Amino acid sequence: MPVNTKCPNRIRHEPLMKSQPKKETAARKVLLVGSPNVGKSVLFNRLTGRYVTVSNYPGTTIELSKGYSEISGGKFEIIDTPGMYSLSAITEEEKVTSDLLLNQQAGVIVHVVDAKNIEQMLGLTLQLIEAGLPVILVLNMADEANQLGIKIDVGRLEKILGIPVVETIATTGEGVKKLIDKISAPCRGGHIELTMALQLKILFQLLQSYWWPGVAFLIGQELCCCSRGILNL
Repeated sequence: MPVNTKCPNRIRHEPLMKSQPKKETAARKVLLVGSPNVGKSVLFNRLTGRYVTVSNYPGTTIELSKGYSEISGGKFEIIDTPGMYSLSAITEEEKVTSDLLLNQQAGVIVHVVDAKNIEQMLGLTLQLIEAGLPVILVLNMADEANQLGIKIDVGRLEKILGIPVVETIATTGEGVKKLIDKISAPCRGGHIELTMALQLKILFQLLQSYWWPGVAFLIGQELCCCSRGILNL
């Protein structure tokens, strides 16, 4: 009997779908901005943890700290920028931060201010809003403000500025979870619908303390003046 030497037909199983290399989603950029000594770096450490990189900004000797954070399943690059007082940059540090703000297309700008000195720092907040940047205002050192009897109506401040506002105590971590939730949410630029004079007047009234050092209330007029000339708007 002849032997069948032919091999049986083999069935080839084609993959249903060719595997494609996963494209890694670019990290959403978050810039921490604010004047010196407002607790910005402490907040940066709270958001990023221990693993950060420090490098010079291109063409300068100004150092930038960068770290990454996983928030709500998304990857965020957190950058601690040099201290600044105004978008009208004067120092090299301010020029670097201004360039980052205006040219790097960050997804979120976190403006950190000292809650007890808010009247000196809202000028930069308003500049960031007027530039159309997606701003979150962080009122840090809220515990120190409370000790001085300064209470800020956060809800009303949010309504006036049209941006998220969060109170934090970076040294203890209080309020950081709420800030993280704000960062992960879609962020848009604010809007200012009031005249500047009336707006400043309302912002000052948000502080329920009896008196702010350095601020003169001109009774019967719509102008509120800061004697230190910080709000140059």
